[in-house]
Amino acid sequence: MASEFVFAPPATVSIPVVGKAARFPVHRIYCVGRNYEDHAKEMGFTGREPPFFFMKPADAAVVVEADQTGTIAYPTLTKNLHHEIELVVAIGTGGKNIQAADAHKHIYGYAVGLDMTRRDLQGEMKKQGRPWDIGKGFEQSAPIGPIVPVADAGDAEKAEISLQVNGVDRQRSTVAKLIWNVAETIEHLSAAWELQPGDLIFTGTPEGVAAVVAGDTLVGEVAGLPKLTVKVV
Repeated sequence: MASEFVFAPPATVSIPVVGKAARFPVHRIYCVGRNYEDHAKEMGFTGREPPFFFMKPADAAVVVEADQTGTIAYPTLTKNLHHEIELVVAIGTGGKNIQAADAHKHIYGYAVGLDMTRRDLQGEMKKQGRPWDIGKGFEQSAPIGPIVPVADAGDAEKAEISLQVNGVDRQRSTVAKLIWNVAETIEHLSAAWELQPGDLIFTGTPEGVAAVVAGDTLVGEVAGLPKLTVKVV
């Protein structure tokens, strides 16, 4: 007998995969905090601190198809919405206590993502010693472009990463400058959670984070992957 629900369950969030008809279903969204040294410094921190993580709900993803411009609504309660351009790692094979040497066996592919942040609300929570959820885990806070399978993604983990707002550079660096590289991140993350197929890891943002307003167009890029274009409305 088929299960009945008290209301229709939401559709599975899924992301297009370059070169394939099948889509990538999203399980969880993990994010790594302060994982580029210069970004850590601009946020008032220094040094190679142990990696730390926060999460966004799967339905925070705003899936932008190839060559399209996605839209995100300027969120409520904030006057300081920041962009954070990131390489996103898509997990294809789950596991717990994955060693860095084995981590790449678990990666399905890579995409370009934006960790949108209500910075004023995040800052207030930091001062009060409270969780950041209101600053990080709100609706439409995780725009993401198509996933490129590992075999077709080139050396995404050393690629140039950049973000332009209205055609002007805001962030530009290389993924090679990650404090904790992708394999090390997976090792630390999988010690705390059992990773599952469909998990996304937003690996951190380089320096240059700043505010955007309604009407701005953001173009994020990791060399070798489809660009991510999003307009704030």
